[in-house]
Amino acid sequence: MSHNPLRLLLDFDDRIQRDRDQAPAFLHRRDRRFALDCQQRGQSPDAALWLEQMERLSGPGNARPAGRAVQQRWRRINGGFAAAGAVFGVLTMAGLLFYDGGQRINVTVIIAFVLLQLLLALATTVQSLAGWQPWSWLQRRLQAQPPGTTLAQLQPALMARAAHTGGSLFALTGLLTLLVMLVVQDLAFGWSTTLNTAAHSYHSLIQAIASPWGGLWPAAEPSPELVEATRFFRASPGSTGTDPVQWGQWGQWWPFVVMLWLTWVLLPRLLLLALSQWLLARKAERLLQRHPGMQALMYRMETPTLDTGNQHNDAEDLPDTRTRARPRQLQDSQYIICWAGAGEPELPQALLAQDSRVLKAGGRASLAEDDGVLESLAEKLAGERAPSVVLVTRSWEPPTGELHDFLEQARARWPDGTTLTILPLAPDANREPAEHLVQPWLRFTERLPAGFANVALLPALPDNPYHTGSTA
Repeated sequence: MSHNPLRLLLDFDDRIQRDRDQAPAFLHRRDRRFALDCQQRGQSPDAALWLEQMERLSGPGNARPAGRAVQQRWRRINGGFAAAGAVFGVLTMAGLLFYDGGQRINVTVIIAFVLLQLLLALATTVQSLAGWQPWSWLQRRLQAQPPGTTLAQLQPALMARAAHTGGSLFALTGLLTLLVMLVVQDLAFGWSTTLNTAAHSYHSLIQAIASPWGGLWPAAEPSPELVEATRFFRASPGSTGTDPVQWGQWGQWWPFVVMLWLTWVLLPRLLLLALSQWLLARKAERLLQRHPGMQALMYRMETPTLDTGNQHNDAEDLPDTRTRARPRQLQDSQYIICWAGAGEPELPQALLAQDSRVLKAGGRASLAEDDGVLESLAEKLAGERAPSVVLVTRSWEPPTGELHDFLEQARARWPDGTTLTILPLAPDANREPAEHLVQPWLRFTERLPAGFANVALLPALPDNPYHTGSTA
C-alpha cells in the first residue's frame, strides 16, 4: 500500500464509502480483530496497514485503487498545464524579444512582465492557502463527475500545483528561448519610459532588482554608464548611432535579462511548486486524521466486541466507555435537520408530521449552506413558545468536531431555551440502533452545555403480521 498522503487519503475515503453497505456489527468485529492481530505482531495499527488488510480480505481483482485513479487523472491535468506552459513560454519570449533591427528591445517592458509573473505565482499560492477556487469552471470541464467531499477539499491545492507546474515550464522554455535568441541574433537592448525618470533613478531600480546576484556576477548588474548610454526615445528613432562601441553597449544588457528571468520568474515558480506539493501532502494528512471514518475506525479498533475470536478477555484492557445518561422520549418537533446524509433515501414515517420542515447540513453541504440552515431556523424558532429541533444522525458514525462546531453556532444563534434532540438512526431506520452505537452520542451530549441537547430513539414499531407471520 502506498504511503503517499494523497493516495492514502483517497483510498481510505473510498474504502469507508464502501463499508457503509456493511452491518455495523460486522465492521466492529472485523476491525477489532485487525487491531488485536497488529498488537500480537508488535505493530501500531494505522490507515496504511488497515487498507492492506482490506485488500487482502477483498481478494484478487476486487480492490479498487481509487487513489491511483485520481492521481492518474491529475497527472494528465498537470501534463496539460505543463504542455500549455511550455508552448506559451516560447511564444511569449519570442514576442518580448521581437527585433527587426530598427528598434531596441525595451528592458522596462521585460521588467514589468516579470513582475506580473511573480504576482501571478504568489496569487496562485495565496488562493490555495485561503481555499479559493478561481479555477472552478475549469475543474468542472476537466472532471467527468463532481468530486466527493474529501476530494473537493483538496481541489484548491491540486489546482495550485497544476498551475505552478505550467508556470515552471513556462519559465523554463522562456529562458531557453532567450538563450537561443541571444546566440542566433544580435539583440539590441535599451530602456525607455513615458515617465520623467532620470537615468540615476532607473539605475537604482536596476540595482534593487539585481541585488540577489550582483555579487556573484557583476556583469549582470548594469553600470550607471550603461544605463545612461542605452536610454532611447521614441521621438528620435534616428539616434541609433553608428559607433561600434555604442552598438556594443546595446548588447551588454543580456546578462541582466537572463538573470532577471532566472531569479524572478523560474526560481520562484520552482520553489512555489515544491511548496504546493508539500502543502498538498500536509493537507491530505490532516484530512485523513480528521476524517469521520478514521474516528469510527479507531473506535471500532479500541472497543472490545462480545466475540473477538481471541482467547484473551480484553474487557479489562480498555477504559469504561459507558455513561449514566440515557436516551429520552422523542419529542415532536416541526424542524428536522439531517446531518451528513442521515435519513437517506427517506426518513422514517414515525418521525415525520404533516407540517415537518426537513433541512440538510454537514457532509457535502458547504459552510455557507450550513450557515444558511442556522440562520433560517433562528428566524423560525424566534416565534415558537417552546422551540425545539431534531437532528438526525447515523448511529454508526461517531460525533465529529464539525458537528460540535455546528451545534456551538446553533446554540449561539437560536433563541434561549431551544432544545435539541439528537436522533441516531440504525442502518434499518425503523429499528433502534445497538446500544454500543448509542453510547458515543450520549457522551457527546454530555460535553455540550447542560440542558441544550439530549439523545432520543424512535419508538418501537409493532410487529408487522406480513413480516412475522402472526395472524393476531
